Amino acid sequence: MRRTDRLFEIIQAFRGGKLVRGKALAEKLGVSLRTIYRDIDTLTASGLPIKGERGVGYMLDGPIFLPPLALDKGELEALHLGMEMVAQLPDKALNENAARLLDKVNAGLPRHLSGPVHLQNMSIYLKSHPPAPERLSQVRRAIAAHHSLDITYTALNGAISQRVIRPLQAEYWGKVWTCTAWCELRDDFRSFRLDRMRGCQKAGVFEPEDGKRYRDFLKTVDAV
Repeated sequence: MRRTDRLFEIIQAFRGGKLVRGKALAEKLGVSLRTIYRDIDTLTASGLPIKGERGVGYMLDGPIFLPPLALDKGELEALHLGMEMVAQLPDKALNENAARLLDKVNAGLPRHLSGPVHLQNMSIYLKSHPPAPERLSQVRRAIAAHHSLDITYTALNGAISQRVIRPLQAEYWGKVWTCTAWCELRDDFRSFRLDRMRGCQKAGVFEPEDGKRYRDFLKTVDAV
């Protein structure tokens, strides 16, 4: 995580008005307690009303005012175009996140710039073979949590197989969604179309291993 992103996350943690302990922040952000102390010193020096002390905790002693969004028309066009695409993905969580993001952006913009006014001359229609309902979100959750999946898969030739896979990456190719995974049956990397997964359920939890990670798959692609 970049330091700017970490500082933003620390600011967000203070917004609840409760006492925030440095140790809790360090665990949440995956850094050392010393790093958190340095970050809080930086925020305090920049004028944020943070009160407290090391070993006890910190809290806000006044409101935080962040600078308004400064997006030009081209940036807003790109943002709305991207969110229009995300809104059409077969993943309810991504759809809702896209809508919330646009709400936050529009709330900080002048009225004449808010809303999808930037897309008057463009429309987005994603033509694809959609995966089964919730399949994309199911695969995304499994990738994030390192859950192996037990899938029933129908190949292009109609052959049906039962496999346990370690999902590593979800990809969209303009027409279909695929999942690059380590296949326990083949003991190798394989790519599976999400719309051809007839059954899919959690099979367990796996620990990433050298030779079976997504970066290892990319090395095999580069070597071709």
